[in-house]
Amino acid sequence: MLDPHIRPYIDPPLNRMGSRMARHGISANAVTLIGLALGLAAAGAILAGLFWLALALVLGSRLADGLDGAVARVRGVTNFGGYLDIVADYVFYAAIPLAFVIVDPGANGVAGAFLLLSFYVNGGSFLGYAVLAEKARLSSAGQENKSLYFTGGLLEGTETILFFMALCLFPAWFAPMAWIFGALCLITAAARVALAWRVFRD
Repeated sequence: MLDPHIRPYIDPPLNRMGSRMARHGISANAVTLIGLALGLAAAGAILAGLFWLALALVLGSRLADGLDGAVARVRGVTNFGGYLDIVADYVFYAAIPLAFVIVDPGANGVAGAFLLLSFYVNGGSFLGYAVLAEKARLSSAGQENKSLYFTGGLLEGTETILFFMALCLFPAWFAPMAWIFGALCLITAAARVALAWRVFRD
């Protein structure tokens, strides 16, 4: 929901940074893997109880996630690069809640399981829509250089980053925040399924 409003402000500096990185020979896939490593390090920091460090690593990971696309637009977008990016994203999205569950399974276990279920359902609705959109030769408005078709929704990348930041700032509130965010993820998935029914039923 917030992504289209945020992108006009973050894309220009990301594109400048990505252009410089590309000129220095850094590949988009390398940036993707750096982002994944930072995300997994954030999960490790949560396990160690270092929540401020986890917050910084989450931000670093998501910066890399934005930069890999900027680098790819200079060096050339590839199908494998888009595939690697989405796989890395979903590993990151699973690792952070899992770390909170491991830290306190008694308090966070059920809420964390529900949150991961909602991510799974939402991710399935997103990727399934992308496959059908590719078959129908649709293109995302304003995202023609993306390797996958991106559907908007109630929750997108910006909201997820803000949610993970909130978890790091207020770890004791993980369970109620996970229930709320998970419910919103399921609403997002349901809306996407309804959209797919309208667009692809024929």
